[in-house]
Amino acid sequence: MNWDLQSDDLHRDNRGKIRVKPTIDIDEDSDLSTAYTPGVASPTRRIADDPSEAYTYTSKERNVAIVTNGTAVLGLGDVGATASIPVMEGKAAIFKRFADIDGYPMPVDDDSASGVIHVAKSIAPYYNGINLEDIKAPECFAVRDALKDDLDIPVFHDDQHGTAIVVLAALNNASQLRNVSHDDKIVISGAGAAGLATADLLLHAGYTNITVLDSKGILAPSRNDMNRYKERVADITNPDDHTGDLSMAIRDADVFIGVSIGGILTQAHVERMADNPVVFALANPDPEIDPEKARDAGAGIIATGRSDHPNQVNNALVFPGLFNGLIEADKNNVELDDMVRVAQAIADTVEPRQDKILPDVFNQDVVRSITESLA
Repeated sequence: MNWDLQSDDLHRDNRGKIRVKPTIDIDEDSDLSTAYTPGVASPTRRIADDPSEAYTYTSKERNVAIVTNGTAVLGLGDVGATASIPVMEGKAAIFKRFADIDGYPMPVDDDSASGVIHVAKSIAPYYNGINLEDIKAPECFAVRDALKDDLDIPVFHDDQHGTAIVVLAALNNASQLRNVSHDDKIVISGAGAAGLATADLLLHAGYTNITVLDSKGILAPSRNDMNRYKERVADITNPDDHTGDLSMAIRDADVFIGVSIGGILTQAHVERMADNPVVFALANPDPEIDPEKARDAGAGIIATGRSDHPNQVNNALVFPGLFNGLIEADKNNVELDDMVRVAQAIADTVEPRQDKILPDVFNQDVVRSITESLA
């Protein structure tokens, strides 16, 4: 199947994937007078007197802003705000389909953290949550931290924490099949938003032997070319204080988690791993290694980020239920303990087997289970 051609046709024929649909009929003058002037002045005055009334008199409760500047889109890199729109519309469609949440794409034409922060804070009054998406590291960390501190609505960076949650869910179930223990060796390729957040969450969940790599090699305290976010993770990972590249890091590893670039993991790398290793090659659209090549090299449980291979590990399992749970529980922050519970809730919705370690995104139990885990 040529997914590129299929997707081009879908987007061109439909002029995108979302529309605004009113919840009321406006068929005559009285409808207009009630929905707009003069009647609309009454709920406006109520909200002016008490801003919390916006949750009663408007759609705010189920609105989520999908904020991006297009600087780290999929595996495509910095494509810009306008080119990010198809991805953000897709996310909005998934929000609506699986959690009945109205997601609104908000592409920001500003590469700076301060610019994204300013726009997100400015539009916040209409929303009950902000989903940060496809903002490059390290700016994404500054954006999330600033908004989390300044806003009284949930702020969730899907590339960081959505990825970390679904990876932990997949690893929990793969561990049952492969018998991965918490002190087995885990290698994470990629030290951007997803890789660093995944390392943090796995450590919090009890996994202790984690090594993280960026494009220059293993994160280690001895390096002097890392930003402060990588330095922090270097201090809490790599327990044997190794240095070097992926060939060094992968030796005898039980688990490989790729959140980096396509083609970086070779069959020779897999052959250096422990017997029957777990390989999560999650780069999109091209995985770190082709699943068949990984299997031929001895990998046991293999997952990708793609829907056209078995074992898709994708954030779409996380963000609809997570925001639904936050809204239902009236929670503003997502802490590491919450993420561990969400990951286990996802894992528990399927009986794992080698070719199905996670539930299908269409499994109706996923959103419900996540929501209950956050109650």
